[in-house]
Amino acid sequence: MTPRVVRSLRLFAVVGALAGWAAPAAGADRVADQAARWTERIGTRVQDAPDPIAGLSDAQLAGSRLVVGFDGRSAPGALRHKAAAGELGGVILFTRNVGSRSQVRRLAASFQAAARRAPGGPPLLIMIDQEGGQVSRLPGPPGRSPAEVGDTDSVAVARSEGRATGRSLAGVGINVDLAPVVDVARPGTNMDDLDRSFGPRTGRVTRLATAFAAGLGAGGVLSTAKHFPGLGLARGDEDFHLNRIDEPLSRLRRVDEPPFVRARTPLVMVSTGVYPALDDTPALFSRRITTGELRDHLGFAGTAITDDLEVPAIARSGSPATRAVSAARAGNDLLLFAQNAGNGFAAARGVAAALAEGTLDRAAFEAAARRTLDLRSRLR
Repeated sequence: MTPRVVRSLRLFAVVGALAGWAAPAAGADRVADQAARWTERIGTRVQDAPDPIAGLSDAQLAGSRLVVGFDGRSAPGALRHKAAAGELGGVILFTRNVGSRSQVRRLAASFQAAARRAPGGPPLLIMIDQEGGQVSRLPGPPGRSPAEVGDTDSVAVARSEGRATGRSLAGVGINVDLAPVVDVARPGTNMDDLDRSFGPRTGRVTRLATAFAAGLGAGGVLSTAKHFPGLGLARGDEDFHLNRIDEPLSRLRRVDEPPFVRARTPLVMVSTGVYPALDDTPALFSRRITTGELRDHLGFAGTAITDDLEVPAIARSGSPATRAVSAARAGNDLLLFAQNAGNGFAAARGVAAALAEGTLDRAAFEAAARRTLDLRSRLR
């Protein structure tokens, strides 16, 4: 990680640290207000900078919204080429990409060296799922699963786990954690069985997720609340089952949705679940959910990222390009193809074609690309 990246991550650390240190005395609402004010100040500085999408081609606009997975422990030449051409937003790492810490550090540095050659040279988003417990891709913290943190009901423990995780990830060049899970897991559900949730109560999940996210920021890593608008009632693994969440809208809004905005994470991941109270299509393909509920109703102004667009749960939703276009039209900013980079590149070509043909709204598309590039520019 370059000194410029570290300097900007320290700015995020200030936001996270302020929120975390204030929690015991100020209460959740005041903490959220503090975080919002600091985030707004950061956003103002970014908006005052030159327009990050000025002069970009449709291929670059589409590629800037793409996050892909890949095989192996070194950066593939095709991905480095896309990064250097400004046609890649980020990569996601799994255990298949992880050997030693020094190897991961070299891998991240190789990607960032390529990204610096792109127009404007914003750093890539280098992501990992490091929730703790059963979902941990890199050896090291967090030392407790979300459920174990929930059992302590301690903001200090959650913040400490987040800070240790952030320091560990930042130390190898990873700048985005796809955590915390903020699903309010009811007893006997999949999230409960796998210990991926902080608990069954909205207040506890919100407090601990806020503290964990603040800790990640203090450690130098961006946090992601997942899986909007909540998989706390899901009975099956979201990657393999198209979970139908039969919950009234009033209860979704009262129980499941609040942690996604109160935790003040810069990213929110949109789920593969179906929520009949809002729409009959998976959330990540639903404009009513991704735009109407997350942005318009809850006021989320950060970066929305899809869950993996390659999982079996949505295999019947069309080609990679069709899925990507549907997810972009719904209002997602980042399009995640976690399994096969080739499918991601095909999807980006389809998205660029849809933009050129006018089947995707250009103003909305450019706004999404601008949000992703602004996010990346903060990592300088």
